[in-house]
Amino acid sequence: MTHTDTPWSPEDALVAMMVATSVSDEAMKTLELLTIERIINNLPVFANYDIDRIKTISQTVFDLFEEEDGLDALFGLVRGTLPEKLFETAYALCCDIAASDGRLRDEELRFLQETRYELSLGRLQTAAIERGARARHMTL
Repeated sequence: MTHTDTPWSPEDALVAMMVATSVSDEAMKTLELLTIERIINNLPVFANYDIDRIKTISQTVFDLFEEEDGLDALFGLVRGTLPEKLFETAYALCCDIAASDGRLRDEELRFLQETRYELSLGRLQTAAIERGARARHMTL
């Protein structure tokens, strides 16, 4: 699949990964939604993103999670849309969403593990990304 075979933009793929992280434990929390919105409003990679697309992308993720092979399809779309140089960015955003509510659930940890595998990210680089997310989301 080439980057032109999907109606998604690279930004859509990043949003889909954040939404997928949020719903991986079958409960999309308000804090996670607010974190997604904050990330989209503040990161340079989303500078030209149409925020109105979030609802469409989210619905696509919800629909994929209802299908038996939906997770595989999601990763296929992401790999087919997202430039490889943004794979670490996708993982970092997933880690930020998982850490945003102060608690990592088993389902979220499994999703992060699957993401590392599907995006062929090395253990050293992902450990650094995870540590950064943990540091950013610490509370007093």
